[in-house]
Amino acid sequence: MSGGGDSCVSAALLKRVGYEVTGVFMKVWQPDWIECNWKEERIEAMRAAAYLDIPFVTLDLEREYKEGVIDYMIREYAAGRTPNPDVMCNREVKFGAFWKWAKEQGADYIATGHYAENKEGRLIVSKDKNKDQTYFLWTLTRDDLKHILFPIGHLLKSEVR
Repeated sequence: MSGGGDSCVSAALLKRVGYEVTGVFMKVWQPDWIECNWKEERIEAMRAAAYLDIPFVTLDLEREYKEGVIDYMIREYAAGRTPNPDVMCNREVKFGAFWKWAKEQGADYIATGHYAENKEGRLIVSKDKNKDQTYFLWTLTRDDLKHILFPIGHLLKSEVR
């Protein structure tokens, strides 16, 4: 849970239909010279988890983010290419390191607030074409999609709000 509405509504929807939900806030690497409000975002996520009456965990993925996203960006820029850090964050952090940790905790699935749909192991464009995020998820395989839920992918942003 990032503390934003999309991930919080995703958790609420899953709980409503009977899933055992744990809110997980992923702390990622931040350079010292950039002001970041991750502490405030974490507090918002904690508030939402308390409201939903679900357990809440803070997961430190700073190393994985630094190596899988930041170092990748630097290498790509140095090679004269334009990197896409969101794609790498999804592959390396959310659906990589986070899923590995979740499995170790006994989870069957992970869920995110991405605007995308997973239909029978196929990534499908979200109902909300203006918010669709499938282009950030293109590295996901059918095997990955077997354990990923996108609870808000069938909704418009206005419905999530």
